[in-house]
Amino acid sequence: MVAVAGRVATEMEDVIRVEQLRRVYRLGALDVPALRGIDFTIPKGQMVAIMGPSGSGKSTLLNLLGCLDRPTGGKYFLAGEDVGRKSDDELAEVRNARIGFVFQNYNLLPQLTAMENVELPLVYRGLPAAQRRRRAEEALASVGLTERRHHRPLELSGGQQQRVGVARALAGQPAVILADEPTGNLDTASGQDVLRLFLELHRAGSTIVIVTHDDEVARYTERTIHLRDGVVVSDMPLPPEERLGLHEEEVR
Repeated sequence: MVAVAGRVATEMEDVIRVEQLRRVYRLGALDVPALRGIDFTIPKGQMVAIMGPSGSGKSTLLNLLGCLDRPTGGKYFLAGEDVGRKSDDELAEVRNARIGFVFQNYNLLPQLTAMENVELPLVYRGLPAAQRRRRAEEALASVGLTERRHHRPLELSGGQQQRVGVARALAGQPAVILADEPTGNLDTASGQDVLRLFLELHRAGSTIVIVTHDDEVARYTERTIHLRDGVVVSDMPLPPEERLGLHEEEVR
């Protein structure tokens, strides 16, 4: 048993739960609905793809799940806590402590080494230097970059930079990893390497949500939520025999 948000939670508790989640943007005199009342849950340890065409609400949903924005209506529970009505400062604390982000453009600071980039969110959290260093080293080792930890981003390939981004997300020991088009800037081989890494993390118990427009990326996950016009139009598991990368990982 683990304690979550002041109460006892089982290992199978939902990490993410949204109930009738809505987001409406005000443009002049017009209300433009981006999300029209969506419901879903993501249990601990699941790897999920969120898909949909341009304008479907994917980016809006990602911003809400990442506590970068607040819903207009409905509720968002993260690790059992209703975070939809928190203040800006409280949302910043939730982002730093509970959410690991992996970005399409890596978002690494070019003047810092891989190690320093991984440590940076932990600096904001106020962790002691020795603890930051240990977590960063462990995270970089888990993505196979121990030998590159003192290299700066421009000295790394795109795939290696994305691995640093994954390590940065892992170092914070988040409740969930949110990945926004994580293979969008990578060649096919590097993209597959990153997706296999996500599979390894998933098998180790990480909860991962990947926002993507790529059907092949979605086939590395165990479930796909499709959005269209701000609503969920399908939410389907992917049979293990249809998942990419799964069986080769099992053979290793």
